[in-house]
Amino acid sequence: MPPTAPPATARSRTAAPAAGHPQEGTRNRLTKSLRRAAPALAGYVAVRLAGVVVLAHWAHLKGHGLWPALATSWDSRWYLEIADSGYDAALGTAHNSNNLAFFPLYPALIKVVAAVTPGSRASVGVLLAVACSLVAAWGIFAVGDRLYGRRTGTLLAVLWGCAPVAVVQWMGYTESLFTALTAWSLYAVLAGRWLWAGALAALAGLTRPTGVAVAAAVSVAAAVSLWQAWRRGRGPRPAVLAAGLIAPLGWTGYVAWVGVRLGRWDGYLAVQKLWLNEWDGGADTLREMRRLLLYQSKPHLYLVVVTLVLFLSVALFALCAAERLPLPLLVFTGVLLLVVLGSGGVYFPRARFLVPSFPLLLPVALAVARARRLTGALVLGGTALASLWFGAYTQLIWPGPP
Repeated sequence: MPPTAPPATARSRTAAPAAGHPQEGTRNRLTKSLRRAAPALAGYVAVRLAGVVVLAHWAHLKGHGLWPALATSWDSRWYLEIADSGYDAALGTAHNSNNLAFFPLYPALIKVVAAVTPGSRASVGVLLAVACSLVAAWGIFAVGDRLYGRRTGTLLAVLWGCAPVAVVQWMGYTESLFTALTAWSLYAVLAGRWLWAGALAALAGLTRPTGVAVAAAVSVAAAVSLWQAWRRGRGPRPAVLAAGLIAPLGWTGYVAWVGVRLGRWDGYLAVQKLWLNEWDGGADTLREMRRLLLYQSKPHLYLVVVTLVLFLSVALFALCAAERLPLPLLVFTGVLLLVVLGSGGVYFPRARFLVPSFPLLLPVALAVARARRLTGALVLGGTALASLWFGAYTQLIWPGPP
């Protein structure tokens, strides 16, 4: 269960201790936190439900099924295969065929939940993604609420649901699970709940390769906190130290396990090389951008949108730095951008890789919160409509994975 946001205002965060049994106090805090987040969750669900309706209608017109698009397309098949048959035991030589590139937490959850519930594993995968998206929206709201108040937190959660490729949030993909773990880990750091932060960061590291960004955020924040405590002459803080050490264990543990399974220290790097995904400092990203924008007379719309998302993400990171967001949020988004922009290989999924980078939306949420209501409504409405259309376009017109 994620740590819960106290029901205080944006500037006053000390809640009165609950009377009675500790579990009753926890339940009360959870209930109050959920009530405070209710408008954000309602707005998020409304946007994503509208996205499903648009996708279903468009799929019907084209003679396609909705459920296969959500449950068994592209990467979803890889996770279901891992849940069914486990991981490959050898490296092999074929490109884009080794399932060790996919991290284990999501397929493990599919397998466990499917074992105790009716329905297929594909159905469980989608339902898990939907449930995790709600937990993610709650955590995103909690971060925004803690920093800037309830209105900004609500807008932040709804804007996350309006991302260009937000359609993957309700597909059999890992983005929702990863974002949920990331949001609550970052919130736990902001709230000083260090053991929660480290544990959730470790789980995020078992979910996606970009879990290294969450681990970096928690470990750097812990190191800074320890250094500040030392400068002030305070004693050791075991919980902070433990969080900094625990946070990278999920990511490093899986990478080490792949090396042991393949019998070579660079096993995970070798798997990534088979997927044509190697760190090159951004050279391949720049080549793709130049090719699309300068040399192709009619570039595919999907790739143009991906390119715009990358440019916009860098600009938003600069705004986040100018806004002086808390260090954990800047470290997370900065490392995530470095990983996404600095890796070679396939170009088209870069926008999806940035779906968990919700702190980048804080400058937009702040601007909308400070604008007049009509202006804010127009911005949110236009963003939502664009997301709904592009989500269906991604699934039914674009010929590749999102």
